[in-house]
Amino acid sequence: MKRSATPDGVTAARGFTAAAASAGIKPGTRRDDVALVLSDRPAVAAAVFTTNLVQAAPVVWSRAVVRRGRPVRAVLLNSGNANACTGRAGSQAARRSAAALAGACGIATSEILLASTGVIGVPLPIARLEAVIPDLVVAPARSKRAGTAAARAIMTTDTKVKEHALRVLAGNFIYTVGGMAKGSGMIHPQMATMLAVLTTDAPLGRAQAARLLRPAVEDSFNAVTVDGDTSTNDCVFLLANGAAGGRIAAGSATEKALAAAIKAVCRQLAEEVAADGEGAAKLLVVRVEGARSQREALQVARTIAASMLVKTAVHGGDPNWGRVLAAAGRAGVHLDPQGLDLRIGGHLVARHGAAHAPGERPAARHLRGRRVEFELRLGRGPGAATALGSDLSADYVRINAHYRS
Repeated sequence: MKRSATPDGVTAARGFTAAAASAGIKPGTRRDDVALVLSDRPAVAAAVFTTNLVQAAPVVWSRAVVRRGRPVRAVLLNSGNANACTGRAGSQAARRSAAALAGACGIATSEILLASTGVIGVPLPIARLEAVIPDLVVAPARSKRAGTAAARAIMTTDTKVKEHALRVLAGNFIYTVGGMAKGSGMIHPQMATMLAVLTTDAPLGRAQAARLLRPAVEDSFNAVTVDGDTSTNDCVFLLANGAAGGRIAAGSATEKALAAAIKAVCRQLAEEVAADGEGAAKLLVVRVEGARSQREALQVARTIAASMLVKTAVHGGDPNWGRVLAAAGRAGVHLDPQGLDLRIGGHLVARHGAAHAPGERPAARHLRGRRVEFELRLGRGPGAATALGSDLSADYVRINAHYRS
């Protein structure tokens, strides 16, 4: 099996188009704030949703669509308003948006997934969204420009478009996995951690798609923590329309190659989310090895990546290894403090739970870069996992102190 990158995103897979439009959902701006991803044929849908019990109306809608297990044709997304904590009016707005798109595309409302992001507790100006649906449905294109426009339209405090795609050569067939994501703040690993749409032209069954998506999310989006807050709107969608043809048997080499591609696309998007954390200047990659299980390793890695003291030390360029070990010690995983070895950028700064002074100076140099890597060895077993995070700056406070204004 061969795998190669492509510069495209959510429109890379055959049979998928995208579009964006400006509805003026967020007052004072004319930028695109509505996005559409459309499959030219019925697609199998799988999804992972936020675990926050306070869930936005589009999450409730989309969860019901996926649970029914019927084919899906479209994903309609908006930024500028989360349509969360908006009561009955929010549910009605979700239904109206799906109905408007269904009427314009000639499809059923049950074939439409919804996602929203933005301010919580403010009614969605549904009339504005409905007004741009006709323009949106005549614009979809299978081009990088269209995919990028859709990815840009779902941005809130993001500073960069997040998109990625890979192709897998399997015998006589080429399968493509593409995707786009948004995420900058209110990011914490209780899946999902932001909004993401993945598309593939591979012929997957419903159970198969769900089985491939879950571990991909667990090792990517669920490994990201920016600020410890889990959103009301988070979701990851996977649409598989089978446009590339063929058949992928469960457990086959082709399925494994496709699973690896889905995981790789998710991982790249997750790294971009972490690197673009609100006010962030650095991407933090925390690798934990030697745990009794992968789950325990991930629990320790997440705790370190989420630590406010670790984040501020990373921002300041301080190789404060004590904060890292302290975070590991409160992760709820049994460990021996005297068995801990920590490397920062490959430089040993703590050995057997105590200082290793020769490593601090080169570790401090490593901390000046944009990508900071920690490697903590627990010495307990074969479990290993990686968590992603970012530093914490004064800009994070500035952005979130005035988010609604």
